[in-house]
Amino acid sequence: MSTSDMKLGAVVLTMGNRPEELRALLDSVAKQDGGPVEVVVVGNGSPLPPLPEGVRTIELPENVGIPAGRNVGIEAFGPGGSDVDVLLFLDDDGLLPGTDTAELCRQAFAADPELGIISFRIADPDTGVTQRRHVPRLRASDPLRSSRVTTFLGGANAVRTTVFQQVGGLPDDFFYAHEETDLAWRALDAGWMIDYRADMVLHHPTTAPSRHAVYHRMVARNRVWLARRNLPALLVPVYLGVWLLLTLARRPSKTALRAWFGGFREGWKTPCGPRHPMKWRTVWRLTRLGRPPVI
Repeated sequence: MSTSDMKLGAVVLTMGNRPEELRALLDSVAKQDGGPVEVVVVGNGSPLPPLPEGVRTIELPENVGIPAGRNVGIEAFGPGGSDVDVLLFLDDDGLLPGTDTAELCRQAFAADPELGIISFRIADPDTGVTQRRHVPRLRASDPLRSSRVTTFLGGANAVRTTVFQQVGGLPDDFFYAHEETDLAWRALDAGWMIDYRADMVLHHPTTAPSRHAVYHRMVARNRVWLARRNLPALLVPVYLGVWLLLTLARRPSKTALRAWFGGFREGWKTPCGPRHPMKWRTVWRLTRLGRPPVI
């Protein structure tokens, strides 16, 4: 498929509490080079502010979580997003500083039929700094180096919609945390590749990950679900054991650790959704890409 034939859409999930930032993001999408990018804004349990003409809107009656909200946006473009070839997922307080991001996406997907997902580089608009945690690989010291990776950033990415049609969408029940890795592992297992592209930038204010108890509970619960859903049985205890040791090594507060262990137990006791363990050749592929699925 040529770049001129490739249709792009964008899904923006919002709680409706950042109207100025949302409007700036939508303006930056409208300014993209090439064909127009059709946009769907999903209000996740909140009414939407006035938006530019031509932007499609969906208002959900309650907050269904990040993955379920984004899945609603995907289906707004037809089953599995089939009305378009590629979907961008953008945080509502982000901004595309360049006008060539959409065209770079078209070129990348057109040039590489195995490419399923692109993870953008997130940079602070004032300093230009990319936080280490926003580089989706273990060797994250150089955020300006593009590479193949094994996961992607949820609020700054592009996905070939064939991926959704083949492996399904994001896991609704995760609500928040690790839903991108769940999709990434399923996509890699189906033969797709993921790129981190340093030249595709989303401006986003520097933030620290939340440290309240709900954050720690969700991170731990979903980590267990991720392993139970996707890893070969032999690797499940190894993966979770490594993350237990890493969590302890970070010396969290007693409150945080209590919440983490609560989520860890919940992950074992509650349904995790359908289990489809990845092939061992996918384990080897992840290892060759620099992140074996034990960390």
